[in-house]
Amino acid sequence: MRALLISALALALGACSLTPPATTQDAPTGLPQKSTGDASPTQPPARDPAGAPGSDRYAHSTDSPPPAEDRSSIERIPEPVPKSEPPSRYGNPATYSVWGQTYHVLPSSEGYEEEGLASWYGRKFHGYRTSSGEPYDMYRFTAAHRTLPLPTYVRVTNLDNNKQLVVRVNDRGPFHSDRIIDLSWAAAVRLGIEQNGTGHVRVEALTPEERPGGRRQGTVPTAVRAALDSPPPEAGKTQAESGDLYLQAGAFRALDGARDLERQLRHRLKLPVTVRKPDDSAYYKVWLGPFASLDDQEQARQACRQAGFGNPMPVR
Repeated sequence: MRALLISALALALGACSLTPPATTQDAPTGLPQKSTGDASPTQPPARDPAGAPGSDRYAHSTDSPPPAEDRSSIERIPEPVPKSEPPSRYGNPATYSVWGQTYHVLPSSEGYEEEGLASWYGRKFHGYRTSSGEPYDMYRFTAAHRTLPLPTYVRVTNLDNNKQLVVRVNDRGPFHSDRIIDLSWAAAVRLGIEQNGTGHVRVEALTPEERPGGRRQGTVPTAVRAALDSPPPEAGKTQAESGDLYLQAGAFRALDGARDLERQLRHRLKLPVTVRKPDDSAYYKVWLGPFASLDDQEQARQACRQAGFGNPMPVR
């Protein structure tokens, strides 16, 4: 996907040859095989002057959905069930850079949750290698994410219509700062996002013990719940006045994962970082701070985003 557009990223993320496979991929059960016209072109397509290096390798210059009649088959595609899988051989470097921006791949998906914009990608990329080395299939429920380990199963909730879907993250992207996940075309259709192009979603990482229908009872599945575990500031004081301004950058069941993120944050951002584990929580939480003011807290949050550490949640 977008990661594969960058020539310098080819080795780090496992990019393959510059031509798509000559045959189409098998479609999911209930869907016939599709031919999208992505056979290797006899003449290289015209390169978009505004595109990234390598963007001239696709048979289609712009992205688009498949034929309209394919939409009727989407409801028959089975939803993925989270299962244990080894990390992908490709696509999981500790860091990588795209368009001058460096991203840090998370050591674990445990506790990840974020809200933001989702987009989708389709016919232009169908049949080409993803960052994990697998071919992209727009008729499967998959997604691209900048920092989650490959593969990771996540639950995506469309916050505009409350539709939910489990997808398997096997690619890198989207490399637009205002978006947090790129869905396959099929996933975008199922969630009701395809027509608008983007949608406001919540993304929650799942573990093999968590089923598509809901979370495991009695667990805290997100990296942003520390605010619920913390006492309120002293009476009569604002959050800033109480000196309890922090950012939570992650939450991990394993201490090693939390320590690894702590080291990366301290090395890259030169900010105070601590690992905490409340007595009533099963998670090791990585906190930045304390910050003297809301402005300082917001500046640190922006620095985290710019350094590829995601969007840490303000906590106290």
